Amino acid sequence: MESILPAVPPLRESSRRWVHDALEMLAQEAARSADTHLLKLNFPGFDGIDFYFKDESTHPSGSLKHRLARSLYLYALCNGRLREGQAVVDASSGSTAISEAWFARLLGLSFTAVMPACTAPRKIRDVQALGGRCDLVGDPAQVHARAAEHAARGACHLDQFGLAERATDWRGNNNIAESILQQMAREPQPVPAWIVCGAGTGGTSATIGRYLRYRRLDTRLCVAEPGGCGFAEGWRTRNHAAVARHPTLIEGIGRPRVEPGFLFDVVDQVIEVPDSASIAAAWLLEDLLGRRYGGSSGTNLVACLQLAAAMHARGERGSIVSLLCDPGVRYAETLFDPAWLADHHIELVPAREALQRCLASGRWQPLRD
Repeated sequence: MESILPAVPPLRESSRRWVHDALEMLAQEAARSADTHLLKLNFPGFDGIDFYFKDESTHPSGSLKHRLARSLYLYALCNGRLREGQAVVDASSGSTAISEAWFARLLGLSFTAVMPACTAPRKIRDVQALGGRCDLVGDPAQVHARAAEHAARGACHLDQFGLAERATDWRGNNNIAESILQQMAREPQPVPAWIVCGAGTGGTSATIGRYLRYRRLDTRLCVAEPGGCGFAEGWRTRNHAAVARHPTLIEGIGRPRVEPGFLFDVVDQVIEVPDSASIAAAWLLEDLLGRRYGGSSGTNLVACLQLAAAMHARGERGSIVSLLCDPGVRYAETLFDPAWLADHHIELVPAREALQRCLASGRWQPLRD
């Protein structure tokens, strides 16, 4: 019987060779990149509860998104979506764009980041320093449409929001959950009671949640989310059409809508954190660790303390693991600038004092903007 399928032109040998070479370069880069550090903290008020923070800011491109960017390029190459000399585009508020620009330079490809115009200036400069172009959009809700316009003109859309949860192999390759559990293996309480992460694309929470089930562990997953944003609104009712009640100042998480990669059923709890508390916690992390980290790391810290206070009240022992997502230097002109904070009516002192009392007492006091 004659086939009714259209003929598919064979991949030219030179094109196949380029794909093979690109995949080899990504494999070499992965081998050169050592795993990130797992930092341990203990606080006076939480006897019997160990805190661990995986410092993802030490990746070559400076953030947790280094893992995602590598996976997105691998996914595009292995699915035949990325060809030699093709332009690359993605929508991003910054850290993913920086990592994607880093890999584009490695592979000799041009890269455009479609970013909200309100993105931290340092992030924009970092993309440009890596050879990328920034297409700034006034309305953050329109970044997806603008990226689609670039794709319609022939660019390969890496599509972090559409593909993050499937691009990463949650059973092994480049898997942050596997890395966490391997690093925890020799700790006093090696199976965490909780792992805490944010939700930008949803890829990290999907990977961790799936892997915990795959390993048949009792560890629970908490998403730390700016108050009233997309994941929290959708998770509460399992509504994939949910939208945020209001915007957030915390870049990288707190989406205005439910993204395709948000998997609600692998998440055990969502803790909503006011922006002022996230920023105060980011400042507090510098006191605790001697380095500055971004606002999403502060959001994670607040959620960890709230979970730990509940464990403490029940007399439970255990470990809690979370992520330090990107370096604070990217926010020198925003979250760590007193003038910027004043312009945005952010008062840090009450939240910071409340967090310090929690560290000392083990008791949680609700925080509000």
